[in-house]
Amino acid sequence: MAKTPLEVYSQRLVAGELRLDPVQGAAVKSLQRLYDELMAMSTLPKKGLLQKISSLGKGGADDTPRGIYLYGGTGRGKSMLMDMFYDCLPESVSKRRVHFHEFMIEVHDYIHTRRSEDTINGAVDQALPSLGEIIVRKSRVLCFDEFYVTDVADAMILGRLFRLLFERGVVVVATTNWPPDRLYEGGLQRERFLPFIALLKERMEIVHLDSPTDYREQVLAEEGTYFTPLGPGADRHMDEVFKRLTGGAPVLQEKLYVKGRRLPVRTAKGVARFSFSELCEQPLGAEDYIVIARSFHTVLLEHVPILRYDRRNEAKRLMNLIDSLYDKRIRLIVSADAPPEKLYSGHDHSFEFQRTVSRLQEMQGEGYP
Repeated sequence: MAKTPLEVYSQRLVAGELRLDPVQGAAVKSLQRLYDELMAMSTLPKKGLLQKISSLGKGGADDTPRGIYLYGGTGRGKSMLMDMFYDCLPESVSKRRVHFHEFMIEVHDYIHTRRSEDTINGAVDQALPSLGEIIVRKSRVLCFDEFYVTDVADAMILGRLFRLLFERGVVVVATTNWPPDRLYEGGLQRERFLPFIALLKERMEIVHLDSPTDYREQVLAEEGTYFTPLGPGADRHMDEVFKRLTGGAPVLQEKLYVKGRRLPVRTAKGVARFSFSELCEQPLGAEDYIVIARSFHTVLLEHVPILRYDRRNEAKRLMNLIDSLYDKRIRLIVSADAPPEKLYSGHDHSFEFQRTVSRLQEMQGEGYP
């Protein structure tokens, strides 16, 4: 017999896999509430359930359980709790768990396809209803990891799309670092985004996971954040850190969009993994690194070589990358062939590189981010 979120959480506490955390326990109760309501709906007589579904969008969406908006600082266990809830849902409940960035890429791809096929004006308005229907047919429960909004195009789309989904009875569970009122804070035309925030508050229970324990910090304190010299030992450390930070979740091969370009990335649960070659030996610039910093809470940078005069372009890109991650207070895990102060031995950027050395050292400290 399938276990409930509360049962699984209790078993993991007894087994010593999790530590007793009253704040997490309160969040589990909210997830249990939603689980119970979804199970009650799924056991309705067939006729009653069809009637309920057919009424959605016609005033009947009030019967749909309220989703959960789970927010808090990094490392508090938000993704772990959502995944636990998701795994408890039986296969009879159509569901999908997806990183929010990946979901928005799919939305933009669909709109782009419709725009290229349609000769009519207002391609977005025409595309969203049909996209909403596709989503509803596939999933009645949508679980979004790392929900955030930084792009004006996303902000303008989300209100219309989510209203369609909510009206059709889709239940949303989302993890995020941001309280609803701080979503898209300071963004262009934010006043047009405010009704979407109100919609989230209406359709979702807002749960603040403000645990004093940062479990990600515990992992990094145990494993470390800078591994040198390069070799099998450093590779094993990077693999172990990535595994522990992501809970062994499947690695996704995603693409970030930067002014029409696509930047490949390996990622799981908000952690991105790149090689030095991918980020610093390619013609990338500050805009690419800023998008990375906006998209992930932790970055693994592997196989950083010692940089001499003939690698001054790569050194400049590394400086820009570190600046972008530092400015956004992103966690950085590095494997390199030398300590920070011995990474660059050229002359062109020797003075400026001292700032990079200082920041790399600070990013390894307990007080960062």
